[in-house]
Amino acid sequence: MKTESQLGIYMDHTSAIIVELKGYAVFQSRLSSGFTQEDRELALKKSENLMNNKKQHEKAHYYKLISETIRNSNEVLLFGPTDAKNELYNLLKKNHLFDKIKIEVKGSDKMEEIQVNEFVKEYFAEVRASSLRF
Repeated sequence: MKTESQLGIYMDHTSAIIVELKGYAVFQSRLSSGFTQEDRELALKKSENLMNNKKQHEKAHYYKLISETIRNSNEVLLFGPTDAKNELYNLLKKNHLFDKIKIEVKGSDKMEEIQVNEFVKEYFAEVRASSLRF
C-alpha cells in the first residue's frame, strides 16, 4: 500500500518543480528535460530533422521521469504556463498504471518557486475542504 501523498507538478517543456505534500510536510524537487539551448543550437547546425528527433527523445524521457514520480501518489495536480501539462496528462490517461490516481490539470501563469508551493498547498486545502462538506 502506498503512502497517502499529494503531488503538485508545475511544468513546462524544459523543467518541472515537484511539490509533494505528506501530512504537514512539504518536499520540493526539480526535474529537467535535458534539452538545453546549446543542444538546440548544435542540432540545428547539423539539421533541423536531427534537432526534432533529439528534442522528441528528450521530451519522452522527461515525461517518463515525471510519470515515475506520479506513480507513488494518490492525487496529482499538473499545472503550468504551457501545453506540457496537457501532453503529459494525455500520456498518463493512456497508461492503465495511472487509472487509480486522481489527476487534475490547471492552467497557471509563470511562477516563482515560493508561488508554486503556495499554489499546491492552497489547491489541496480546497480539495480537502470540499471533500469534508459531503
